[in-house]
Amino acid sequence: MVLAPGPVQSASISIPAASRIREIAEWLPARPAGPGVPISERSAWDRLATNAAFAGVVAGAARLAAEPVPALPDDLYLDYSKTGNRTRAQAVTTARDERLRTLALAECLENRGRFVPPLIESLKAACEERTWVLPAHDDKLDNFHGRVQEPDLRATRVAWELATCDWLLGPKLSPATRQLIKENVRRRVTLPFREIVEGKRPPHWWLTATHNWNAVCLCGVTGAALALEESREDRAFYVASAEKLVQSFLSGFTPDGYCSEGVGYWNYGFGRFVMMSENVRRATSGRLDWLAAPEAYAPALFGFRTEIANGIYPTTADCPPGSRPEPQLLWFIQERFGLPPSIAAANGPLDRSGALAETALLAFTGQPLPPIKHPDAFADSPLRIWFKDGGVLICRPAAQPSTIAPIASLAVLLKGGNNAEHHNHNDLGTFAVVSGKSMLVCDPGSEVYTSRTFSNRRYDSKVLSSYGHPVPVIAGKLQRTGAAAKAIVLQSSFTGAADVLALDLRSAYEVPSLTRLERTFTYRRGPAPSLTVTDAIAFQKPETYETALITWGQWKQTQPGEFLVTENGDSVKVTIDARGRAYRLRSETIEENLPRKLKPVRIAIALDKPVTNALITMTIRPVANGK
Repeated sequence: MVLAPGPVQSASISIPAASRIREIAEWLPARPAGPGVPISERSAWDRLATNAAFAGVVAGAARLAAEPVPALPDDLYLDYSKTGNRTRAQAVTTARDERLRTLALAECLENRGRFVPPLIESLKAACEERTWVLPAHDDKLDNFHGRVQEPDLRATRVAWELATCDWLLGPKLSPATRQLIKENVRRRVTLPFREIVEGKRPPHWWLTATHNWNAVCLCGVTGAALALEESREDRAFYVASAEKLVQSFLSGFTPDGYCSEGVGYWNYGFGRFVMMSENVRRATSGRLDWLAAPEAYAPALFGFRTEIANGIYPTTADCPPGSRPEPQLLWFIQERFGLPPSIAAANGPLDRSGALAETALLAFTGQPLPPIKHPDAFADSPLRIWFKDGGVLICRPAAQPSTIAPIASLAVLLKGGNNAEHHNHNDLGTFAVVSGKSMLVCDPGSEVYTSRTFSNRRYDSKVLSSYGHPVPVIAGKLQRTGAAAKAIVLQSSFTGAADVLALDLRSAYEVPSLTRLERTFTYRRGPAPSLTVTDAIAFQKPETYETALITWGQWKQTQPGEFLVTENGDSVKVTIDARGRAYRLRSETIEENLPRKLKPVRIAIALDKPVTNALITMTIRPVANGK
């Protein structure tokens, strides 16, 4: 089983220099400390209790306290290894984790002691789990049977949560409970991590991974160590190790900050990088500030730069429809970098939906946050965002004067890239079209994860393969996987009136007779906005050609060569020009297990006969009132 798609760095792991460990140790406090402030600092917690964001915490905790800890029997853990289903067991681990953090937060807010017994019950239940590793990350059941202790995404998060409980509640927990926390966090997470770094255990792949696993796991390990390890030198070891290893994560972004994992995993991966950086910054009294590193600046802006239009964000890679940057993360980055206020970040730092440790970290920021000086390297035009290194272009309409009658908006995302990206979909040449409040032509995003998703059968999925994307099928072939399948940019020209992006897509198709496959996008602004998608193809011998549009909406043919796509009252008209060649339209509901109940529809446009060359153009225009 492949735990995470995409390339992983092979950089060797080395022990941090002793001099660096000593230097960091001098910056750390004499005693371990976690995020936020202990429950004993009542003025701080009493102020937080009056904040509307936390209004329902105590009532929610009271409901949970009346219920038992959700059961996690062995057969439920083993469900994944037998059936490939991730959802059933993860629903229970999520509920257990949520119960623990809600009870802990409620007790800190209320301070009456009534949530301590059920919290201790949850803490003991966590420590009685065979393993904190998710079933989907333990395919050989080595962790389940105790043969190894591997700190994965959940294990490292649970470690930081338990360590944060110990820090926040302190003497409210019994000495036996606090000892149980320390023993389990060390045995399951911090000690295995240290011994891996020191070469006493086999290396674990995520330590040099260039995607979200690296930052997420390092965040949990470092947070747990800072909150629990008595020795300054021991705490410094974890900080110094993370300082080196997290460079792999940052290197996974293109130089212009494009996150190929998509918005959802930017929230998760870069969000945890930000939390770890802030936790370490406070622990070292500002001497270490990884967010201020030059290589963190471009990735930090991704969430601000990637909106297509009207609050709609790309669904490329494993990104469910409706995904958007977390407001609290945007707020924090906005504050640190002194960015202009953003509507998307308007909610400020307070939110109880995240982990206990992160809630405590953000709730007590000690405003104002210290500013980060940075070059204004990305002075983007409101008309477009061009991630040149990532091969992704977002085009938006010009603002219309109020004297002009309102017209339907049109904004698009156009993608090149390669087929070895993180959480890759085979999608060279894909595009999305937004009109009004709807993404009318779409990438359907992620499927519900199963054992197939991260295996050698990943692209059996019709939504992860190129079949579920608005891209060609050439000689009956879908796109291939791998870095060799790469969109070559032939033209990128931008003006106020129109943007043009031309891509050579030949390398994506293992068709020996294919001599030309160029896809040219032309986005036009103005009173009659449009997107034209032109495919120029040539073969050494006659071959078949098909392209497609993918939509969540409904479609109907209005006349020969034209059809309408509609969703939620928003519509676009699609006109097809095959230069006189006969073609046929057909639609198919894509039957895959997706996060939303609605199934996407694939509208295929296929030439009737094999050709040696052809030029096919789709023109997409917004339509007011579905007419």
